Amino acid sequence: MSLEHLVQSYGYLAVLIGTFLEGETILVLGGMAAKLGYLRLPGVIAAAFAGTLAGDQLYFHLGRRHGPALLARRPAWQARAGRVQTLLGRHPAMAILGFRFLYGLRTVTPFIIGMSGISSPRFLFLNALGAAGWAIAIGGLGYLFGHGLEIVLGDLHRYELEAMTATGVTGGLIWLGSLWRRRRRSR
Repeated sequence: MSLEHLVQSYGYLAVLIGTFLEGETILVLGGMAAKLGYLRLPGVIAAAFAGTLAGDQLYFHLGRRHGPALLARRPAWQARAGRVQTLLGRHPAMAILGFRFLYGLRTVTPFIIGMSGISSPRFLFLNALGAAGWAIAIGGLGYLFGHGLEIVLGDLHRYELEAMTATGVTGGLIWLGSLWRRRRRSR
């Protein structure tokens, strides 16, 4: 099975699942796949919007229902939780709209917001706006990144496997490095 067939068959689903979990890298790869013609950019953006919105709503409701107990079991989240609570106290709407762009706070923020007094409908509305902005911005950057690679490399289809692999590995290494630093700090 070729890379083209795999991406065309499962690309939107991969973007949906990847962004549900936390995936800037998968969204950049989706944007690149759109530049290569395997996916359509509006579909990539829609899948990313749905995935990130669903994931953040889940974390919000987990925070609302089980917040203090789960936070007590995750000491690494406590320092970040304090920063999120400070940000929420100063600018709650901006915190909800922009948390996806704050690396290292993305997963814990909707959880902490769920523990706050912000209503579910308000969070849903602001979360949807933020999810749309994030999906458009990061998906568009992936598309532009693919365009830039095409300018540098020429026929991008010739190097598509290498370009996508390098992008995925780089994103994975950044994520692992971040995870390692967080675990080191929590000791």
